[in-house]
Amino acid sequence: MNKSLIAMALATTGLLAVPAVFAQSMPTDNGGWFVNGNVGRTYINHGPYDGHDTGYGLNGGYRWSMSPTVALGVEAGYNDLGNIHARNIFNGQPVVNRDKTQLHGWTAGVNGHFNISPNWYVSARTGIYGWRGHGMSNDALPAVQHLSDTSWYAGAGFGYDFSNNISLGLNYDHYDANKHNVDLSTNMISVGAEYRF
Repeated sequence: MNKSLIAMALATTGLLAVPAVFAQSMPTDNGGWFVNGNVGRTYINHGPYDGHDTGYGLNGGYRWSMSPTVALGVEAGYNDLGNIHARNIFNGQPVVNRDKTQLHGWTAGVNGHFNISPNWYVSARTGIYGWRGHGMSNDALPAVQHLSDTSWYAGAGFGYDFSNNISLGLNYDHYDANKHNVDLSTNMISVGAEYRF
């Protein structure tokens, strides 16, 4: 019993020391070039579509440090939101499902990184979304349409800065894609990692 209590006390002390170790490398300069990537679950519920898939996004850009806790910047990236089935990597089925909406596109916008403590942060982003996709129209006689347009995206997230260079977070994003009575607008909840140069 005493050995168990001692082991628990040592483990607790070790866990309490983790924030102190990370605090030694807490971010002091949050500006500069960055790249990030995220992967997660996409959701669509419009007209004939009601389901979810796996989506991903890649981004890069630059942020200017406004203060030790605020950085604002610009970003550009690419995402695929509608037709990836990650589980099929292991079962021999097609990873890319051509029957899905195939919503994908390029993003360009602005973003912010706001530290609410030395290491924890919240983030926000918005901009234009140049997208392509195909889907069934929501008409009395549905028809498949191949579409492309420019619309908007927006998102928010929170996470942890492990150092000036590396962070890990959870994000929620909305990508608007609606044209000719075909609504492919998609939401994504994802895990993202960022590297700052």
